[in-house]
Amino acid sequence: MTQSAWLSILVMGVVSFVIRALPLTLIRRQIKSRFIRSVLYYLPYVTLAVMTVPAILHISENPMVGLVSLVASGVTAWFSKNLFLSAAVACIATLVMSIV
Repeated sequence: MTQSAWLSILVMGVVSFVIRALPLTLIRRQIKSRFIRSVLYYLPYVTLAVMTVPAILHISENPMVGLVSLVASGVTAWFSKNLFLSAAVACIATLVMSIV
């Protein structure tokens, strides 16, 4: 490996460590701010949505396929509260829209 690759790996490792270790060392008491607690509570869900939704919308050449799949799985998830069923409906909607 080249020197720049090792430097990149080192920088990524330091950044990952700082992101994980800094809150543990700086925050010693319970967070009482309602706003900060709600931000920290919803942060994993928002991060997952930000990573997943663009991938769903760009699943094929036609963005309408991704949109129909996203809506179908969203409606299924809303009413059934079943992740497996929602994923299956999304796959079936993508297959059907790709054939049509």
